[in-house]
Amino acid sequence: MSFASLILLSPLLILISFWVILDSKGGVFFRQLRIGKNQRRFKILKFRTMKPDSEKHGQLTVGEKDPRVTNAGFYLRKYKFDELPQLWNILIGDMSLVGPRPEVPAYLPFYSDSDKVIFSVRPGLTDYASIEYVDEDIELKSADNPETHYTQHILPKKLALQRRYVSDRTFWKDLKIIAATVRAILR
Repeated sequence: MSFASLILLSPLLILISFWVILDSKGGVFFRQLRIGKNQRRFKILKFRTMKPDSEKHGQLTVGEKDPRVTNAGFYLRKYKFDELPQLWNILIGDMSLVGPRPEVPAYLPFYSDSDKVIFSVRPGLTDYASIEYVDEDIELKSADNPETHYTQHILPKKLALQRRYVSDRTFWKDLKIIAATVRAILR
């Protein structure tokens, strides 16, 4: 499915690549270390939405209208197009289409022992938490400290949704999650 999607979406992926290049200096893609199945670390692939070296100059989690985000990046993030290169991560087996979204290693200390069941499945491009927090950046924008708000309020709720996914996942529920994700993005 990911291979077919990459082929079908290739014209769009090429257009987005040119937009990223023309909008700001830096490469087309952003690679970031994430935690996957069995706590194996891998590099997630996204379209670059921030100015080069932005991660070195601020928090891991950012809210809407972060000055480090490029003009193209704002729209790519808003409509989740920055996530499309993860179809490559799915193709090579690092990820699945549906499964708990992989986090950066810095958040691992916030996982309880019961949360670590999440690492028994491949991380996914979408899950219940992706749908619930499709507009996470708006919530983070209003927080005094977005990083603290994320780790104390959003992450625990995401982890609960991800545990739920792991405990009751089925093929049919995955199809429902995919459909709900599309609806949430279009909304």
